[in-house]
Amino acid sequence: MGKKQPDDPKAVVRKLMKAGKVKKKCCRSKSRCKKCPVMALKKAKTQLAKAA
Repeated sequence: MGKKQPDDPKAVVRKLMKAGKVKKKCCRSKSRCKKCPVMALKKAKTQLAKAA
């Protein structure tokens, strides 16, 4: 009876934004920061691909 992860990576990132773990806008620095939404989306896509 654990929490169900959404199938959409964008939904995962939106949830992280609301929780304050991810910034709303990317600062576009060369080395992406940990709170970057671009990196969060990339990470979410890979995690969902592994789970499927």
